[in-house]
Amino acid sequence: MRLSLKMGLAALIAAIPALASAHLGHEHTTSFMTGFMHPMGGLDHLLAMLAIGLWAASLGGRALWAVPAAFVGTMLVGGGLAVAGVQVPFIEQGIVLSVILMGALLVGAARFPITVCAGIAGLFALFHGAAHGLEMPLNANGAEYALGFAAATALLHVAGIGFGMAVARFQAPIVTRVMGSVIAIVGMYLAIT
Repeated sequence: MRLSLKMGLAALIAAIPALASAHLGHEHTTSFMTGFMHPMGGLDHLLAMLAIGLWAASLGGRALWAVPAAFVGTMLVGGGLAVAGVQVPFIEQGIVLSVILMGALLVGAARFPITVCAGIAGLFALFHGAAHGLEMPLNANGAEYALGFAAATALLHVAGIGFGMAVARFQAPIVTRVMGSVIAIVGMYLAIT
């Protein structure tokens, strides 16, 4: 089994117990683990991270690293803004919209220049990062917390990339489109609930 597929499967297995809500407190754990569990624990975050990886895999080439890197980097900026007290408007709406639109991009097999794709990922990441920053416990070490949510996000991206590469290997792009439709539909459900 290829390394990327193994890493993707490991990330998915690690995420299975955490499909509830990312907005529960984890005050009894370390700052790193609190940050790590935040994106792993919420369906909205989880789907967006997996979708970014799937999209990067469907784009291929430099997008495999550029799109997830743009997401993680901008997410850290969003987290820093929130911790610094800068108001990022429409955070929850932006997160739900990211799930819907990432699903739609997968359904449509959208292909843009890498800079545009990285920009789209970065825009969505700003909202996810701001949510992580706002929900950081007061007693958490900020650097450890940020490292935790960045690591979890990267791991979920790798899972999406691994799954996307497996789909490509079997030449079944319809699977990615079906996954995109499921992600978009769940995003719409999250928007109305």
